[in-house]
Amino acid sequence: MALWDRIRESAQTMQSQLVAKKNDLKSGAFRDASMAMCALVAAADGVVDPSERRRVAQLIATNEALQNFPADDLRLRFEGCLDKLAADFDFGKVALMQEIGKVKKKPVEARAVVQIGIVIGGADGDFDPTERAVVREVCFALGIPPAEFDV
Repeated sequence: MALWDRIRESAQTMQSQLVAKKNDLKSGAFRDASMAMCALVAAADGVVDPSERRRVAQLIATNEALQNFPADDLRLRFEGCLDKLAADFDFGKVALMQEIGKVKKKPVEARAVVQIGIVIGGADGDFDPTERAVVREVCFALGIPPAEFDV
């Protein structure tokens, strides 16, 4: 199987698992951690161009697992996370990792945040090494073995 097909299949599998857990994913901590994860993946290479910003915002708005929350609210939170990274990348990253850390004691939510990172990273068919590194770092922060998600 070609790498592209494996990435796409992995992202589709993660999305299916997220949708199955949708009813367990209604907390504000999950919402905020998910938006922080999306911003970190989008900015993994250090740059978020306008087209990437729009693409990720569109993915967030249409992701069935996130439909427990108003799309406009998610977009504003995602944009706020990106603004933190743009103002001071290192400090912003620390703040976003702290936000993600709030779901550490909720295994279903913690794993869902990781899965959202994989879905966002693999959505363009290229889950590149910098995106993988961000997801791996989040796994470590949440106490989840990265191997569980093949990152």
